[in-house]
Amino acid sequence: MRFIKSLLAFMLLAYSFTANAQDFADLYEDTSPSVVTIHTATVSSSGQNVTPSGLGSGVLIEEGLVITAAHVIQSADRIVVKFKDGYTTPAEVVSSIVSSDVAVLQLVNPPEDAVAATMGDSDTVRIGEPVYVIGAPFGIEQTLSVGTLSGRLNRGLIAGGELIEFLQTDTSINTGNSGGPMFNKEGEVIGIVSFILSKSGGFDGIGFAVSINGVEEALMNSSAFWTGFEGVFLEPHIAAALNVPQTTGLLVQRVVSGSIADVAGMQGGKISARIEGVELDLGGDIVLSIQGIVCDGPHNFNAIKEQIASLTPGDSFVVKVLRDGEVIELLALAEL
Repeated sequence: MRFIKSLLAFMLLAYSFTANAQDFADLYEDTSPSVVTIHTATVSSSGQNVTPSGLGSGVLIEEGLVITAAHVIQSADRIVVKFKDGYTTPAEVVSSIVSSDVAVLQLVNPPEDAVAATMGDSDTVRIGEPVYVIGAPFGIEQTLSVGTLSGRLNRGLIAGGELIEFLQTDTSINTGNSGGPMFNKEGEVIGIVSFILSKSGGFDGIGFAVSINGVEEALMNSSAFWTGFEGVFLEPHIAAALNVPQTTGLLVQRVVSGSIADVAGMQGGKISARIEGVELDLGGDIVLSIQGIVCDGPHNFNAIKEQIASLTPGDSFVVKVLRDGEVIELLALAEL
């Protein structure tokens, strides 16, 4: 009797593995056409020499637009996007958020039969659920990696008015996967592959993808005050080291030229530094409060957004910042 039970259990397990493999085979067939390989190159000052400089992955989100990782294209002079069927086209950077490591490319000659990916809801994916990644690890294009969502990471990053979260996974991620899509079990994009934690230099079991919620808004919306700057919430001990006159604050990283934040006079960082494993630009404004609400953590940012949203377009609001050791007030306008 025990033998029969063990045999049945083994048969059920084998069936489960077979069904699961078939599920991913079908998902791969449906979603891989939306995944692209990205080749970058640098051009000499004379314009005579073109040198290959990088390799990454990306995903087509709508006609002519591809999302990838910012670090894949950040220093590139030329970008070429290659589809699964071998079709290639040059691409240009539409927008890039370095602190959150995401960027949007515009294809110069989009293929007529391009298949765009379906965007998912990264907030609803539970830890332990299966996920998969398609990309070009070590240049091996259209490679499938399967794993689980193993955690979530909040680094306190603000971009486009959204708190940017990272999804942790045990799915195998290596050089060339950067910028590629992470899909949920329905074949919807829930993240963009960003980085790994490794002691060996190769994949050691922990990789991270920027969650897709907030990324779309941060990249595609260009009118609100929040899209005019990138920032990161400071941990209390770092805030103390920077002589911030409160528990923490929002360290401004970059300010978009011509944005509402720029017009208000907000200043971004000037000195690159690595603090506790995180790349930061120091020397810019540290936002202390917006419209009277103190910026002492990500939990207050939603309250600040609600306060600004209640204003009539064109109304002014006060942004208090620490600049060069002095607390000053900037006057900004609600979205017109």
